[in-house]
Amino acid sequence: MEKQVTERSAVLLFLTRCNNGEDEILLQLRQNTKYGNGKWDLAATGHVEPGESMKMALVREAKEEIGIEIDMKDIQFLTLMHVYTPATCKIYYNAYFAVNTYKNIPIINEREKCGALEWFSIKRLPTNILEDRRQAIYNILSHDNYGEVGWTREMEYAII
Repeated sequence: MEKQVTERSAVLLFLTRCNNGEDEILLQLRQNTKYGNGKWDLAATGHVEPGESMKMALVREAKEEIGIEIDMKDIQFLTLMHVYTPATCKIYYNAYFAVNTYKNIPIINEREKCGALEWFSIKRLPTNILEDRRQAIYNILSHDNYGEVGWTREMEYAII
């Protein structure tokens, strides 16, 4: 029996700052989750729930995960990644958004899922960052608003 392909939407917060003339990005270290444990991820990420828009999900995830409050008018779309994971037959539509104005200082709100929250130079990302996140950051810095990860010509035909 063939594996059932599932599709989900996720939102990811691209939160940056300038520190001593250098652009930095806020990342979280994943732990005790179903995906990417021991790897760095963007500071606030999560699934879009039924009845939510992507912007609504981003506001919710940012508050739940790092305690910041965002107004939807301050959210800027950056890039969309179409990600396929053959091992699990999962397809994700990952939408990346930037926010320059928010309330509160980012903190770890979900200690069971987040081992650390740190600012990194955007030019020197950690080696153990999730690969599709690294590709999305590259796309964002290159002003490319769409990218694909995990797809090959053979995989396109395998899931049709």
